[in-house]
Amino acid sequence: MAYTVAIDAFHGPLDLLLYLVKRNEVDILDIPIAKIAEQFREYVHVVQELDVEFAGEFLVMAATLMEIKSRMLLPADNHPADETLPDPRRELVKQLLEYRKFKDAAAALEERAVAQWTRVPRHDPPLSSGPAEPLVKPVELWDLVSAFARIMRETQALAPATIAVDDTPQHVYEAQIRERVLAEGRIRFRDAFTPPYHKTRLIGLFLAILELIRNHGMGVEVGERDEDLWLVAPAAAAADAPPPA
Repeated sequence: MAYTVAIDAFHGPLDLLLYLVKRNEVDILDIPIAKIAEQFREYVHVVQELDVEFAGEFLVMAATLMEIKSRMLLPADNHPADETLPDPRRELVKQLLEYRKFKDAAAALEERAVAQWTRVPRHDPPLSSGPAEPLVKPVELWDLVSAFARIMRETQALAPATIAVDDTPQHVYEAQIRERVLAEGRIRFRDAFTPPYHKTRLIGLFLAILELIRNHGMGVEVGERDEDLWLVAPAAAAADAPPPA
């Protein structure tokens, strides 16, 4: 049977493109198209593996990047020396700047909402003093996709060339991962992917993780290295969980 999924966690090609620009620490007005296009292609491959409904949007952006790359490589011998050719990246940069403006505004509104929730009325009892929460680096969706892509490359390179069908319901994977995270408090992202390393099973586990993060309060933290991700139990659920055996 075909393994198909539909998930709306992916925010679109502009979100991925902006993430790559930020991760590579390049000027958004002077994007190195060749480098960004190659990295974008790698992420699109993962999106296609997940069979996301609107993967076509990512393919359109990938084609746009390749077209811009080709236009930048064309010789300019046929144009007069005093003629200034328009930058092929101009329209794409304009879209990115506009997208970043709205994304920054959304982030600012979210910060205001979080700050509002931290306020308490005067008549409420004082909050109990406890150890300060460690500052953690925010994790984006594409950090998870990147980590999943590395796991897919490593496991599929070692796995035998066999065709396997995994019809395990996603909620089963969600329950397994949630139970383990609650019992241990936190687990490494890559440790959530247990054998057998069939492609359909890996995809099912990854989608289960996304669902737990998006709708069930599971947290994600970054370790000492950027690619070292940890799945963290929600504070309230972790407090009610039985101690590990």
